[in-house]
Amino acid sequence: MADTSLPLRQRTRRPTPAELDAIPWLKLLDGPLRERALTTLEVGDAEPGERLCRIGRPATLWFGVVDGLLKMNNDDSLGAAVTFTGIPPGGWFGEGTLLKREVYRYNIQALRPSVVAGLPIDSFHALLDGSIAFNRFVLDQLNERLGQFIAARETDRIHDPDVRVARNLAALFHPTLYPGVGNWLRITQQELGYLVGLSRQRVNQALHCLGDAGLIRIEYGGLRVLDLQGLRRFEPAAV
Repeated sequence: MADTSLPLRQRTRRPTPAELDAIPWLKLLDGPLRERALTTLEVGDAEPGERLCRIGRPATLWFGVVDGLLKMNNDDSLGAAVTFTGIPPGGWFGEGTLLKREVYRYNIQALRPSVVAGLPIDSFHALLDGSIAFNRFVLDQLNERLGQFIAARETDRIHDPDVRVARNLAALFHPTLYPGVGNWLRITQQELGYLVGLSRQRVNQALHCLGDAGLIRIEYGGLRVLDLQGLRRFEPAAV
């Protein structure tokens, strides 16, 4: 177990070959730019509840989830806690903050033991300056995340719990933002409840509803999506 008496930044290590293989944008680089990324990338083992980013702190790293599950939320000291999104394996985040060299406007917290990679901000900008393919990757990230947050805003207006679970699940299986997920995600009903803002019991009911509709299958340790488009379009049955 990681020594959480030390900040995560002081517990980083070199990534293993398998961890490097899980970084989707690394294969787009070659030559000196790839070497720079390989030299400066680090990974850390975050424990449940540990925060990677805090509101008001300067952004110094571009983060990605190699394994585990994170959540992005607001500052609950100023009002009700709001979870903006979950971040499963393959997801990279914070590029907008790094581009503007701003402080974080959100918190990022581990929901379970997670392996998180970080690329220093100077290396991030060097890749932007030198690689068209990397620029395209970041542009696609920004575009897809904008669409995701617009959809999340719409979901916030929906009061039907089954629909909320369906839309939030669909977001976690986004193939561009989270290429490490595929069609199966290791997640507990309690973790999904944290992301959706519902009790574990109500999430359980919603998952069985979605399962009966042929959209997902509940499996040991996680969920398998059978129809992603159907999950995105799911509506409650008419009474």
